[in-house]
Amino acid sequence: MVLTQLSAGQPARIKNMNQLPRALRRKLMVMGLLPQAEIIYLRAAPLGDPLQIQCQGICLSMQKSVAQQIEIELVEGAST
Repeated sequence: MVLTQLSAGQPARIKNMNQLPRALRRKLMVMGLLPQAEIIYLRAAPLGDPLQIQCQGICLSMQKSVAQQIEIELVEGAST
């Protein structure tokens, strides 16, 4: 499952970002998007791009093309 498949308010955990270019992956990791970090999909812009997530209490926006390359897993037992 990839990040763009989440619904608004749905929590997940980052599983893999290896499909991203190394420089972009490093930049996202500096911003707190680390493997196993919990994220919440907040919303997408009216045309679907960019989208907004929350990670470690920080809201981040990213292009849909980037989010499609971030593999996630749903958080078990999380209330949505």
